Amino acid sequence: MFYEHTCSTHSSNLHTVSSDCLFFYFCHNSAVSTFVLCRYIQAVRRLKAEGRKMLRTVHLMFVPDEEVGGHKGMETFVTHPEFQKLNIGFALDEGLANPSEAFTVFYGERNPWWITIHCPGSPGHGSRFVENTAAEKLRQIINSFLDFREKEKQRLNTSECFTLGDVTTVNMTMVKGGVAYNVIPAEMDVSFDLRIPPTVNLQEFEKQIKQWCKEAGEDITYEFAQKHMNQNVTSTKESDPWWSAFSGACEAMNMTLEKEIFPAATDSRFIRAVGIPAIGFSPMNRTPILLHDHNEYLNEHVFLKGIKVYERLIPAISSVPALPAEA
Repeated sequence: MFYEHTCSTHSSNLHTVSSDCLFFYFCHNSAVSTFVLCRYIQAVRRLKAEGRKMLRTVHLMFVPDEEVGGHKGMETFVTHPEFQKLNIGFALDEGLANPSEAFTVFYGERNPWWITIHCPGSPGHGSRFVENTAAEKLRQIINSFLDFREKEKQRLNTSECFTLGDVTTVNMTMVKGGVAYNVIPAEMDVSFDLRIPPTVNLQEFEKQIKQWCKEAGEDITYEFAQKHMNQNVTSTKESDPWWSAFSGACEAMNMTLEKEIFPAATDSRFIRAVGIPAIGFSPMNRTPILLHDHNEYLNEHVFLKGIKVYERLIPAISSVPALPAEA
C-alpha cells in the first residue's frame, strides 16, 4: 500500500520559478504530500504503460484529516472491514526532506500527547494577596514541564541521542484564564504538545505528570485531546523481507539511507498499531526541511528523480513473496 494524506485544511497553489535553467516548485506541503501524491501516480502510470505485472496488488490511498489528528481519517479507516479486505502486507507513507545527499527513512514515530492541565484556585479581588490562587499553581506546572523540556533539549546535543526523534519535545501551546484585570480567576488552564519517542515507558511518564500536578497544589486535573499509546516500530533488520526489498532497491540506485524515528506524527502510527509494517519515506534529498513554512519548495530535478525512485521501489516491494504469517 502506498499511502499519502490529502491536505483538506490548506490550499495547495502551485508556482514554478526558473533559476539558472533549474525549476523550483513552490506550494503548501510541496515537500510532503503534494509531490509525494504526484510521484506515486506518475510512477504507477509509467509502470502500467510498460505493461508491468506485480506479484502483489498495489493500492494507492489518499486519506483526509491527517493534519488534524487523523481521528476521522486513517485512525477510523483501519478499523473498517473495507480496509481489512484489502489484505495489506506493507505500507509506504510520507517522510521528510533531507538537506544532505542522503535520504531519510522513518521506521517509527514519537507518540503525540496533547494535554491540558486545569488549575483551580481561590478567586478574589486583584488588590488582595489571595492564597492558593490558580496562577500560583499554573506557574509551578509550567515550570515543571519547561524544566523537563530543557533537560531533553540538552540530551539532544549529546552522543546519547542523535536526532529529534530520540528525545521528548515539550512545547507550551495555549494558556487560558481570567475575565478582567481586577478579578483573580477561579481557574487557569495550560496546554502542551508532547512528542514522546517509543523508547519511553508511557505509563511511567504519565505518573511523572501526575506527580507534577500533585506538587503544584490541590485539585489540579488534566485531560488529553490526543493520547497515542502504540509504540510499534517497523523492523529494519536485513533478515526482514520488507526491509530487505526496500533497502535493496535503494542500494541498487546508490542511495544512502539514514534511519530515524519520525519526530512528528503521520498516519503510519495507525497502520503500525494494527500490526502492518510501515516505512515513512519521501525521496527528497538536497532539500531543506521547510515543513509548513513559508516558500516550501522542491527542486525540479529532485522531483523527477523521485518518480524514478518509486518506479524501482514499487516493483521491489510488491514482489515480496507471501510470508508465513499471511498464509
